[in-house]
Amino acid sequence: MLADWQYKGLGADADRLEKLGIPVVVVDYNAQTVERHVASTLVFGEITGHQARAREIADLYKTTIENVHKRIAAAGKPKPRVYVEFGNKGPSEYSFTYGKNMWGSMIDLAQGDNIAAPFVQWWGPINPEQVLASNPQVVLIAGTESTKVPGSLLIGEGWQNLEAIKDKRLYGVYQGASRSITDFAAIQYLAKVFYPELFGDIDPEGNYKAFYRKYLSVTPECTFFTGL
Repeated sequence: MLADWQYKGLGADADRLEKLGIPVVVVDYNAQTVERHVASTLVFGEITGHQARAREIADLYKTTIENVHKRIAAAGKPKPRVYVEFGNKGPSEYSFTYGKNMWGSMIDLAQGDNIAAPFVQWWGPINPEQVLASNPQVVLIAGTESTKVPGSLLIGEGWQNLEAIKDKRLYGVYQGASRSITDFAAIQYLAKVFYPELFGDIDPEGNYKAFYRKYLSVTPECTFFTGL
């Protein structure tokens, strides 16, 4: 089982594996589109013999994103300006932000206006002055389980003047809740913080944990989404 980028990187080695009788199956959650998420999940169903279960999960993902888009389209509200940063370096240094992939793609799916998109193609740091000039209305800091850098979800100097901070729209999101079928819950959360009046009845973290309870062998116990 390979991701699309891994398969492409193998080149002729993939042919060698197949000649040895080792089937090569490619899935592509990294593309972060509804179509690829659905197709990849159905592939898992085929190779495990659990087609009905895979279809149920794929339909859950598809209908969740469709519901997000339908509500936002019906409201006709302008997209909020959003800045996301991987909070692995603490408040003393700007870390990666995202353009087309990971949280950048998820901001797009949740109908936000990613301020980094014109300046960062995939991922990388953005000029701090550009963050201040773009004045995001929502700030997201993505964190992991790592405790190597104390206070890694704290914000950087100068941000007290940003509209997002003045309005207490600073949020922490779990870095691991991206690029998988479970990122439907993260997209729900982004949509809820972008358009809080439209998604008051949605519990993204509850949905995230419920997915694990229903479809997986472990249930995560922690806080995966939080805000001021």
